[in-house]
Amino acid sequence: MEKKPIRRIGILTSGGDAPGMNAVIRAVVRTATAHGISVLGIRRGYSGLINGDIMELSARSVDGIIRKGGTMLYTARCKEMMTEEGLQKAVDTCKYLGIDGLICCGGDGTFRGAQALSRLGVPCIGVPGTIDNDIVCTDYTIGFDSACNTAVECIDKLRDTMQSHERCSVVEVMGRRAGHLALNVGCAVGATATLLPEQEVDFDVDVIDKMRTGRIKGRNHHIIIVAEGYGSAQSVADRIHENTGIDTRVTILGHIQRGGTPTAQDRIMATRMGYWAVKCIEEGKSKRIVVFDKNAISDIDIEEGLAKTKTLNGNLLEAQLTVAI
Repeated sequence: MEKKPIRRIGILTSGGDAPGMNAVIRAVVRTATAHGISVLGIRRGYSGLINGDIMELSARSVDGIIRKGGTMLYTARCKEMMTEEGLQKAVDTCKYLGIDGLICCGGDGTFRGAQALSRLGVPCIGVPGTIDNDIVCTDYTIGFDSACNTAVECIDKLRDTMQSHERCSVVEVMGRRAGHLALNVGCAVGATATLLPEQEVDFDVDVIDKMRTGRIKGRNHHIIIVAEGYGSAQSVADRIHENTGIDTRVTILGHIQRGGTPTAQDRIMATRMGYWAVKCIEEGKSKRIVVFDKNAISDIDIEEGLAKTKTLNGNLLEAQLTVAI
């Protein structure tokens, strides 16, 4: 059977924004344009697809966006995509506009939307964009490196004042139910302890005793990293103060981790993944996720990808626990 020619594709960003999403858009548009394919930008994620919030993108329209954070197409969460009516509206928009394939950049929820559309006949390719790095089928998600660097920069500055006042700083980082961001940040800043949702913690041993040992050895300040999925950073701070008497302050970095200029790593990965996504559509693929696996870009079936389980990096966790003593 002769493969259908690809004349027009769409691209959307959905869910939480991540530094590097603009670089994905640029890569998709430039790759498609070079191959004679027109591109429609769908604003505000699946909500824009359902409501026809569309703009035409050219190679010139994405000039310079590789260095910008956020997403020029905006993003949103769309509950309507969880209904049969909403899905059918999205499919109808694709048919009406002659969209031969759809590239969806985001996280788990974005991929479930792409999965549903693929089942209804719309060829979809997912590109992992989330600072949480919690997409189970890929070793890397766009935005993760930038978020780590933003958090590290903030905490390095925070350490200066904590050291001056001989305080303990409890810092909450993002990551929802996943501790990948917290683990990497904790390692990079030399945290006394890092509290993760994936780990059971003996608070007296893993936090209090470490702080006391550090104090005996001459350390006059402490940084404790808490993943937002672990629990309340304020509760952790209260417990530390109650057990040690150390002046303890809480800092919640929050959405600052999602903003800012993407790092070189995120720009490069976004370019590679965006290019690969267009390549997948040209090859007639559908219901795939672009992944970084074994130090190479490839793609995997969405069904298979979403069924996998992602665990923390065991080597990094062991190293962090060892050097934090």
